[in-house]
Amino acid sequence: MLAIHPSAHTNRRRFLTAGGLALGGLSLSSLFTVRAVASDMPAQAQALETGRSVIFLFQQGGPSQFETFDPKPDAPVEIRTVGGLVQTALPGVRFGEKLVKLAKHADKFTVVRSFATNNGGHNIRPLVGPESQDTYLGSLYSSVVGATHAGTSVPTNAVVFPQAVHNGVAKGQGRGDFATTGSVGAANAPFIPGEGGQLQKNLRLNLPASRFNDRRELLDGFDQLREGADADPQFRAFQQGQRQACEVLLSGAVADALDLSREDPKVVAKYDTAQYVAPHNWERSQRGKRGYYTGHTKSLGKALLLARRLCEAGCGFVTVHVGYEGVWDMHADGNNLNMADGMDAIGGAFDHAVAAFIEDVEARDLSDKIVLVATGEMGRTPRLNKAGGRDHWAKLAPLLLYGGGAARGKVIGRSTKDGGEPDSDGCGTPHLIATILHAVFNMGQVRLKPALGNISRLGEPGPIPGVF
Repeated sequence: MLAIHPSAHTNRRRFLTAGGLALGGLSLSSLFTVRAVASDMPAQAQALETGRSVIFLFQQGGPSQFETFDPKPDAPVEIRTVGGLVQTALPGVRFGEKLVKLAKHADKFTVVRSFATNNGGHNIRPLVGPESQDTYLGSLYSSVVGATHAGTSVPTNAVVFPQAVHNGVAKGQGRGDFATTGSVGAANAPFIPGEGGQLQKNLRLNLPASRFNDRRELLDGFDQLREGADADPQFRAFQQGQRQACEVLLSGAVADALDLSREDPKVVAKYDTAQYVAPHNWERSQRGKRGYYTGHTKSLGKALLLARRLCEAGCGFVTVHVGYEGVWDMHADGNNLNMADGMDAIGGAFDHAVAAFIEDVEARDLSDKIVLVATGEMGRTPRLNKAGGRDHWAKLAPLLLYGGGAARGKVIGRSTKDGGEPDSDGCGTPHLIATILHAVFNMGQVRLKPALGNISRLGEPGPIPGVF
């Protein structure tokens, strides 16, 4: 617990330390550095935003288009979708057999069958890469709207790893750096909730009630430090951030958003994907034996629930990164599972979690306020390898878009007969980035701000045709 006593004996070093309290890698001081372009006039900042939030469900490893949203049941056996198919709510549209629940909701989201990342390596593109000016998309978002929400002081940009909702998840090696903030600076790095709820506990002050009957008493402690310190550049740089840090610690908004015990237990149970843990599959791979797949399967649903809670509290861009260390990387090479076992391992959990999210958002009437994007850094090869796996493939990847004004019940584009490339209406990472930007920003207003030229350029390809 963090205890702060703003007495006359409190020295400047102690307050600087308090201001540097780490929020999963992001300090409170840097957290509250707000870009001038979004804070010079609140009305102007509001005009830039649509009021929508983005949840980017990143399927690290590269999900297969064949076994998810673009099955090829009639292709030659070496290409053909592994497993059966399921009819969706859309006439004539079928998904892979593991997406039973999503098939029932296909009239509520858009599937893109002609999306290519043009990336065949393990990284976190399209979230960070040359197409995003080598800057994490969440950080670009924060650079426009500010590092914290003006009303709740909740960070506007977050990354949710499995550890945020489950203890003991094998951490593995994350393939990519979400702290790649490029030209927008470290102040816009993402907020990363810690393991096992420890962060939200640390964000609740352990102070006697008498010490903050009046919030001004605490803030006055900072004001006392100003006397004779204005000439210190370091102090001036930290000062505003520290005052806002106190507001967050006292408000409890961040801690409340992270606390799933405050959610209706029935809703939490509905998101739970622990039922899809099947150890007999994971034990067939080295990574599975080390616990990676089990932990990710257990955490996927609750991670999406946590993302929804963060969005409701004021966070505008949340990446759910449940899947590093190859959960979707189905090479059948010893480290990774083959397509059949791999889809058994993660397909059901993905299906259940995303379907639960859609049902929850619909029930809360938030479908126009939250955009869900689900894709990976690449897709999988048309041809199965000799061990029954599919390898890295840059020319086509599955993509799901739900909410935030995106079309409902639509399949955009089509792939070639072998499922390897777009056959029509091809689109890539620049179009996906532009789609996200158009969902969260009024791009006409953004283009009027010379300081936001980098954002304007990223939106220039326009959204994926047919999404809005």
